[in-house]
Amino acid sequence: MQFKEIIGQEATKQRLINSVTENRVSHAQLFLGPEGAGGLALAVAYAQYLSCEDKQPDDSCGVCSSCRKYQKLMHPDLHFSYPFFAKHKDDTALTFIEQWRNAFTANPYLSLDLWRGYLDADNKQANINIAECHQIIKKLSFKPFESAYKILILWLPEYLDKEGNALLKVIEEPQPNTLFLLVAQNQDQILNTILSRTQLIKVPCLNYEDIKTELMNRHHQTETAASQIAYLSNGNMTEALGMLQHDTKSYHELFVQWLRLCFGNKGLEILSFVDNAAKMGRENQKNFLRYGTSFIRECCLIRAGAERIVKLPAQEMETAKKMAAVINNAMAQAIITELEKAHYHIERNANPKILFLDVSLQIIKVLNLKTVPAGNHYIPN
Repeated sequence: MQFKEIIGQEATKQRLINSVTENRVSHAQLFLGPEGAGGLALAVAYAQYLSCEDKQPDDSCGVCSSCRKYQKLMHPDLHFSYPFFAKHKDDTALTFIEQWRNAFTANPYLSLDLWRGYLDADNKQANINIAECHQIIKKLSFKPFESAYKILILWLPEYLDKEGNALLKVIEEPQPNTLFLLVAQNQDQILNTILSRTQLIKVPCLNYEDIKTELMNRHHQTETAASQIAYLSNGNMTEALGMLQHDTKSYHELFVQWLRLCFGNKGLEILSFVDNAAKMGRENQKNFLRYGTSFIRECCLIRAGAERIVKLPAQEMETAKKMAAVINNAMAQAIITELEKAHYHIERNANPKILFLDVSLQIIKVLNLKTVPAGNHYIPN
């Protein structure tokens, strides 16, 4: 993978390139960033750049023997470790390497949920077991075969239990020209003994414009559709790519219609809305509720005088301004809480008819009686 294939992250790319050109390559680096930010893709592109036989000023060449092998994730000096769902105690990452290559090639913005779909996971918990730790030590005990560096990319070291301490010596005192590239999402869940031995590379979440541009240029979305998906994804490219499979064009109109029905306390029409919402399908229901949560938050930003950072198309902005004029922060927070609870329950296969009817009744109380549902304690502004 080349840097040019990765969305945004220009400052991080330049930092990585500079570390090579200035001969400041640390033997153990931690790429830390949220899901969908591109940490794994950056680590692979960085490894390819390090091994490239004809490095360019801003990227690997993409055509040399090393780059061609990297494109297939089949370079003899490139190794991967990642969480998996072991069936046998002797299973290691190599057991699932073909599935791993297929998963990364299909979507470099890989999440654990997407990775689970490539494996026969059943109800097992993902982890990186002691057998894998021993396999890592064995792999890295040899000198590089073709390239200047032997590189291990360890995805989600959060799934290393105390067995991960077996790696401390090889991380701290590796063989010459051996690199560890750890790619993590949650610093607090990484063993402190490993964390203290790595150089931190922060990978920020993607910005709205980068995701929007990517969706328009590479995925042929209209500007309106790309804007809405970028807005909903909240900097997570994994979420944005997942939303491409679902219809997001009407979320705004549908959500505003729902609020108007609740404000007007129109019982029969609300029942009709509930019937339609129940037929949307689980992913669309989740995206719809996520949109509603984001939209109400933007209304709060407008109320706070922060309109300049609100990312809404013109028509939706006008609606948000009108909404901001009629609800206070306590009401907005109460609605957000109900929407987030509904999203949580949809993920757990709640009955959508019952759920959307219940949320509708709670929103009616908030908008008409200006009361906060039991369990929520907010002070109106």
